[in-house]
Amino acid sequence: MDEKLHALRHSAAHVMAQAVLELYPGTKLGFGPAIDDGFYYDFQLPRPITTDDLPAIEARMKAILHGKHAFQRAELDIDAARAQFSDQPFKVEQINALAAGEMDEHGNAGANAAASVSTYTHATFTDLCRGPHAADTGEIPVDALKLLSIAGAYWRGNEKNPQLTRIYGTVWESKKELDDYLWRLEEAKKRDHRKLGKELEIFILDEEVGPGLPLWLPNGGVLIEELEALAKEMEHNAGYVRVRTPHITKEALFLKSGHLPYYAESMYPPMELEGARYYLKPMNCPMHHKLFAAVPRSYRDLPLRLAEYGTCYRYEKSGELFGLMRVRFMQMNDAHLYVPEELFEQEFMGVIDLYLKYFKLFAIDKYVMRFSTHSAEGLGKKYVDNPALWAKTEEMVRRAMIHGGINFVEVPGEAAFYGPKIDVQIWSAIGREFTLATNQVDFAQPLRFDLKFINKHGQEEMPLVIHRAPLSTHERMVGFLLEHFAGAFPAWLAPTQAMLVPIADRHVEYARRVAAQLNAEGLRVKIDDRADRMNAKIRDAQMQKIPYILVIGDKEAEANAVAVRLRSGEDLKAMPLATFSALAKKIVGERSLELK
Repeated sequence: MDEKLHALRHSAAHVMAQAVLELYPGTKLGFGPAIDDGFYYDFQLPRPITTDDLPAIEARMKAILHGKHAFQRAELDIDAARAQFSDQPFKVEQINALAAGEMDEHGNAGANAAASVSTYTHATFTDLCRGPHAADTGEIPVDALKLLSIAGAYWRGNEKNPQLTRIYGTVWESKKELDDYLWRLEEAKKRDHRKLGKELEIFILDEEVGPGLPLWLPNGGVLIEELEALAKEMEHNAGYVRVRTPHITKEALFLKSGHLPYYAESMYPPMELEGARYYLKPMNCPMHHKLFAAVPRSYRDLPLRLAEYGTCYRYEKSGELFGLMRVRFMQMNDAHLYVPEELFEQEFMGVIDLYLKYFKLFAIDKYVMRFSTHSAEGLGKKYVDNPALWAKTEEMVRRAMIHGGINFVEVPGEAAFYGPKIDVQIWSAIGREFTLATNQVDFAQPLRFDLKFINKHGQEEMPLVIHRAPLSTHERMVGFLLEHFAGAFPAWLAPTQAMLVPIADRHVEYARRVAAQLNAEGLRVKIDDRADRMNAKIRDAQMQKIPYILVIGDKEAEANAVAVRLRSGEDLKAMPLATFSALAKKIVGERSLELK
């Protein structure tokens, strides 16, 4: 988001807060930041509201915009700020936290105690704010402003705090940009992976099982099997070997790895067994390190690439769970590469090359490589306290990316606690951004686990570890692909690749023979032998996004043929069964994005 758009959206959030206060006296104010694609503000309202109330709030906002009220900044000492906001308890709490250095202006962890705070005033409304803002409310385009939705949000994101009402809105620099955004929103609703997941019988979430714990239906099982087969093939060709590790392990292992202090809040509570504490594993790393250390290693064994679709469990907060995109149970496309320093660049770029191959396969045209580095002030708290290794490994990653000609953006302060990383942001077919995969350097674990190999000179040497997950988790990847393809998966990935539609009961027997033959040849084929009309069966197959619809009547049965239609409605006409089989197997075998 550029600075001008950020200022417009931040200013619109303040205008919305003024409108809500005027319409609902007694409202208590939380936070109101600009965000990607819009803005929001959190309120404790005197009465519940629904989306039916949004037009009135929006109308009041537009009236305020027409007033062209200037945004004026002021600086207040802490006591004066407390007095000015004495009727706003959340603001007073924020002021106190700023004074203690516990919180910044946006509710994040603070760094330094504040002696004063800044405010912005327009018209009759004043808010705590660091800025920046538009010069006046008239700069916010009235015809490019829209309130969108209402949600619940805990104050400061903590489930123990009061639940507030969050109102989302958006503003753009022109009406055309707003219209384009609203179109993308509508398209996103159609492509919502939760909606498609239910309609296409991919997965379910069941409260008796538990929130964030998806259950995969048979169609979802096919997607998982195909993605895992793809990963195994690609990784086999790249020299990986596969391992398996348990779902639980002793507390001591995560203390040794250093994960427990950093990830404790995201881990399920420990189990007490035979005098020891066990945790469900939130990551596979420590066990892979144990496997590396299990036998003596020499430089001839390296690089050693250990891969596993390991099942992990993370206790994500209830308010952050979202379909398949944010879950508590996940199957991760994990691998750890144990690499001598002289081979680091080769191996690191080998992982990047895997990304690019996957992007081509899934028609991902837009992506960004984010190079996440540490921040010096986080050493010993957020990051392993080893400035020399941070500097060295960050330069190694930077140099590898530059030498490889890979475009990347550098983002300070977002590294993993044990080393720098590349995070991969991708965009779906409708322009929505997803965080998909990661490629991380770990210099801390080899030290903690005393990982060694004998180098060419007969001396012990410590490897670097590259932790990568190009296909993310099954859950996140399937969620992304559902939206990206709108459920119309490429034929190789589609749970059912062809649906046989016999026109009459007398054609069912031939359809069964065709299905048996095609299934024996490795295709996934079903028969719709219901008593419904042919057109209804074809329409249902199209609704289920099945790539090929094979209609069978008297002529096809006599000629050992099938009449082929695509899910798009395109009619490929009748063709010999052998011809269709060869076509489908070629498309599937090549993992093509096309159907003909």
